[in-house]
Amino acid sequence: MGLIANYSCLSDANLKELKAMGSEEEEILESVEEWNDDDELLLDIDKMWDVLHFVLTGVGTDHKDDNNPLSQAVLGITAVEEISDYLAYTEHDKLADIVAALDQFDIESALESFDMTACKEAELYPNIWDYDEEEEEIKDEILHDFEQMKVFYKKVLEAKGHVLVSIC
Repeated sequence: MGLIANYSCLSDANLKELKAMGSEEEEILESVEEWNDDDELLLDIDKMWDVLHFVLTGVGTDHKDDNNPLSQAVLGITAVEEISDYLAYTEHDKLADIVAALDQFDIESALESFDMTACKEAELYPNIWDYDEEEEEIKDEILHDFEQMKVFYKKVLEAKGHVLVSIC
């Protein structure tokens, strides 16, 4: 099936609950699933999270940069360490910086220099970089996911929510 990235809006109550949960992996994942079912604000970028991070920052998600709002947009800020899936959240007070960074990022220019070989060399997930004939489709998907991410973060900022990132 593969690793899929989902972004959702957390309320203050959900965030407080998540912080209090400790290391009960099953409980955490069940709660996240319930919150996502109730959540109107969701973003699913499927398997393109690693390459989107690469296009935005020049490095794959193995090189998370806690000081770069573009890295934070894809990977969140505070990782929930005790579980096997990737789960991280970003509190509301950091969202304006992420929205500004996404707004200022020139995705068109970044995609002009997009290179399938560089993606392969960086061992980005998923392993689709040998399919040169699909490069335009992949670029279109990255552009679409980027635009969706901008809209999502703006809506969560307006809703005074927090962002939860899950990659599993």
